[in-house]
Amino acid sequence: MATNTFNSIHHNHSLRRRRHPVDSPPTTATTKNYPFYLKTNRRRRHPFPLPIFRRHPTTNPSTTPQTVNDKDDVSFELLKHHLSAQNFRQADEETRRLLISLAGEAAVKRGYVFFSEVQFIPKEDLKAIDALWRQHSDDKYGYSVQKRIWKKVGGDFTKFFIRVGWMKKLESCEVDQYNYRSFPGEFIWELEEGTPEGHLPLTNALRGTQLLTSILNHPAFDQGDDDDDDIGQEDRQSGVNIKPLMGNASFKPNYTF
Repeated sequence: MATNTFNSIHHNHSLRRRRHPVDSPPTTATTKNYPFYLKTNRRRRHPFPLPIFRRHPTTNPSTTPQTVNDKDDVSFELLKHHLSAQNFRQADEETRRLLISLAGEAAVKRGYVFFSEVQFIPKEDLKAIDALWRQHSDDKYGYSVQKRIWKKVGGDFTKFFIRVGWMKKLESCEVDQYNYRSFPGEFIWELEEGTPEGHLPLTNALRGTQLLTSILNHPAFDQGDDDDDDIGQEDRQSGVNIKPLMGNASFKPNYTF
């Protein structure tokens, strides 16, 4: 009788000590937070379901984890949602995140895109991003729109920045002088009648204009040479002589967007 009681106590004690891994609380993976501009972050969960807009078919997302730098599993659904809701500030931020993701693993780890990495972004993906911007802005926004304006001014970035509204005219000057807008407060985030064509999406030129040049010259935006004879002709005929604010020796271009 005593032996049976001892065995029963020993058995119950063993059951209490055993613990299956599934009973343990799951550990929470830490994510690295990146600064605001041209910095990537983890894919955000949206409070309600969004339609899937993918370049390639994928397996069930509930069983296959998504990685931010997997080019074959890049989703444009969040960009589509922001644009359809006219949330252009959020759409601009999502566009930058997509470019980093599409540029490759090195760009994701670094947090921004080198101009030399733009060539690795698939043509169909840049076209998809551009198509969404044009669709939800009545063809007023998008990289292809910016490419057309850039060609019209003969590839002159000062004139281009003025045309798309990335530079503003200084009212206090007797002659036409321009300065760069500060990000984000001085940029236009509403689609209005007076919003400059090609104003969005923004491209960071803090390290120079090579990144923007590489995007505009990407094969995704090759539209043929039909307009080559007209490049710069509009400005030559108008006789406009644009002089940005460059006379001050302490002035430095500020491409902080």
